[in-house]
Amino acid sequence: QVQLVESGGGYVQAGGSLSLSCSASGRTFDGYAAGWFRQAPGKRREFVAVISGNGVYTDTGDVRFIISRDLDKNTIYLQGHGLRPEDSAVYYCAVTNRRSNSRSTEDYVYWGQGTQVTVAS
Repeated sequence: QVQLVESGGGYVQAGGSLSLSCSASGRTFDGYAAGWFRQAPGKRREFVAVISGNGVYTDTGDVRFIISRDLDKNTIYLQGHGLRPEDSAVYYCAVTNRRSNSRSTEDYVYWGQGTQVTVAS
């Protein structure tokens, strides 16, 4: 049984920062690419960031976001800086069954429940 639980969402001011966490059970992040997506009302789910299975390579859809992980805690993190109202969305943690990075939702096999991030305008 694989479970991913996000935390850290909330209300932030424009220009501020966010720090999200995703803790996993039933699946180690070691060897599996894992990342973050977001979805706003009326829009499709879009890629935010991913970290490779060995933790060395990262890819982001926007330079303002940084992804990291802590294997001892079986947790991945997302930091965002200089937030804008367009960043408001439900942010989802997800993990693949592959080593290399992907920007496609089709490659992610487990998903968290999501956490709401709202950026004030």
